[in-house]
Amino acid sequence: MKIIILLLLSIAAFGQQVIKLYPGKAPGSENWNWEVKEFTPMPNNRMLFNVTEPTLTIYPAAPSKGNGTSIIVAPGGAFHILSIDSEGHDVAKWLSARGITAFVLTYRVVKSNGPNPFAELMPLMNNFKKLDEINAPVVEMATQDGIEAIKYVKENAKTLGIDPNKMGFMGFSAGGTLTMNVLLSAPQNLKPNFIAPIYHYADAVTGKEMPNAVTPAFIAVAADDNLGFAPHSIRLFERWTAAKHPTELHVYENGRHGFGMRKLNTSSDHWIQDFENWLRVRAFL
Repeated sequence: MKIIILLLLSIAAFGQQVIKLYPGKAPGSENWNWEVKEFTPMPNNRMLFNVTEPTLTIYPAAPSKGNGTSIIVAPGGAFHILSIDSEGHDVAKWLSARGITAFVLTYRVVKSNGPNPFAELMPLMNNFKKLDEINAPVVEMATQDGIEAIKYVKENAKTLGIDPNKMGFMGFSAGGTLTMNVLLSAPQNLKPNFIAPIYHYADAVTGKEMPNAVTPAFIAVAADDNLGFAPHSIRLFERWTAAKHPTELHVYENGRHGFGMRKLNTSSDHWIQDFENWLRVRAFL
């Protein structure tokens, strides 16, 4: 209850409760004085940039449907932006409707210097080495934001009406990278119970500590991922199965990078149904 009093913001976004993850300025970015901004490069898919204040937006499980499962959802955007709808709120709404309490994680990202972060980011997408160097300090901050989110959810499980031993973490692209970093960096008592990295980027994963507990993984990517991330998911599948963690990999023929919850009339459109089936088989739904 003390944490809730300290962290609960008296604001709502999209009709949801928003939790501030730190009582003051986020550690490591105390001198960040810029403001979060939003733009919409495509219909119904807003992007956030210049995020300085990490938060969780709570989507409670639909009444009478909840079974105690919860999932933290981390949007992607190369650690420069957050695809907050297609890879965040839309996913959370879907989970909530099926009885899973969902939390959309807004984590810290690299500062953009102009009104269009895409203009700054796109040239770097052809030079991942340089992008990784720029991102590295913020990736570590974002990882701490993810661990802090798990800590909040687990410590407030009773109040939230969830089972602290049925808590998952999923993410898309950079959010998938964050998912793996959180899992491999968090202390054993704060590691998620299951994960779903979707078209994740492996080269920015710095965590090293494998979970002691069995940690099922749902992995998904498009074979025609235009950033070349399909092999990253395949390697993760091989690593996870070698470590004897239950693992399911879906490589969709098409969908390119960033399909999220967008309907593209490609085979990747069905990933969320495959995820639902996996959750049911694993008794998380």
